[in-house]
Amino acid sequence: MTDKIQVLTPYFRIDETLAEIRECLERGWTGMGFKTEEIEKAWKDYTGLPHAHFLNSATAALHIAVAMLKRKYEWRDGDEIISSPLTFVSSNHAVLYENMSVVFADVDHTLCLDPADVAAKITDRTRAVLFVGLGGNTGQLAAMAELCRERGLQLILDAAHMSGCELDGRDPGHWADVTCYSYQAVKNMPTADSGMVCFKDAELDAEARKFSWLGINKDTFARMQAGNYKWKYGVDYAGYKYNGNAVMAGMALVALKYLDEDNERRREIAAFYDRELSGLNSVERVPIGEGCTPSRHLYQIMLDDRDGLLEHLNAVDIFPGVHYRDNTEYEMYAYGHGTCPKAQRASDRLITLPIHLRLTDDHLARVTDAVKAFVSA
Repeated sequence: MTDKIQVLTPYFRIDETLAEIRECLERGWTGMGFKTEEIEKAWKDYTGLPHAHFLNSATAALHIAVAMLKRKYEWRDGDEIISSPLTFVSSNHAVLYENMSVVFADVDHTLCLDPADVAAKITDRTRAVLFVGLGGNTGQLAAMAELCRERGLQLILDAAHMSGCELDGRDPGHWADVTCYSYQAVKNMPTADSGMVCFKDAELDAEARKFSWLGINKDTFARMQAGNYKWKYGVDYAGYKYNGNAVMAGMALVALKYLDEDNERRREIAAFYDRELSGLNSVERVPIGEGCTPSRHLYQIMLDDRDGLLEHLNAVDIFPGVHYRDNTEYEMYAYGHGTCPKAQRASDRLITLPIHLRLTDDHLARVTDAVKAFVSA
């Protein structure tokens, strides 16, 4: 009996991770505090970004990104943010959380937003572009940043798949006004669930810390640093409880140590797939943007009989995924249906092949042999 091959499976350095968690338990501090500060500093050192705020999820990071920009620039309810329909719904829900409107633009050949279609959809109510680095691919991010500068728009980067990704040798966050990362369980830098929001603006970073801690103007750990507990604090408004905690931060610190090494293995897996599938005319591989060193969170192919291939692979204990369903197929976003034909076509044809650190070369051969058997049948 063969073992099952899953599309995404986390890999943890268990002893090192437990040591980090044990330190939290022994110290008696598992919430926001010393470890969250450590991961924030480590992430700034790693990316070269000026600010980093550790949170409980990338969804929280995306909401905070929209919320802080809306407050600073006095955007109004109903103002527009242009986004991709080919993403997890968190990206577009974050816009709705702030009573703004999602305008969908189409994707290019890399499955990231197409700057030309974004430009065509800018109106006098457009305030920002939300660029999704799908699968850890930068697509035309540099061109999008230039477009936003020319049109006076803010650029929000959904980098949930992009930990360890580079564009022209730098973290892609350097091209954005605010960048949101995910350390959810199956991401390249896995915890149980957590994320990071990185603003370029120091004032927005400071305000985000209050917004993510219920509107309280000084957190518990900060109130203890003077040597005695300062119990009194103010509450400036009704914020959210989006803060990260020390246990997740400890897990993230270990994962960050191995991020480059792990991403290199992901690129090796992608290269294996590229070699083995390159001769299949009916299988389209998603290209990488120019200047991009991808994190390879996903390895995606497209073919006409996607559902047939899914059934074939499942029958031999291989369980790929689909990332993602075109968001305009959901009733709440159906107003955009038909406006992004490339994204819709991709959504109907996409498969994510298994890509994670538990895969052996034998596993990869099983996957590619099964794909080749299906398309040649």
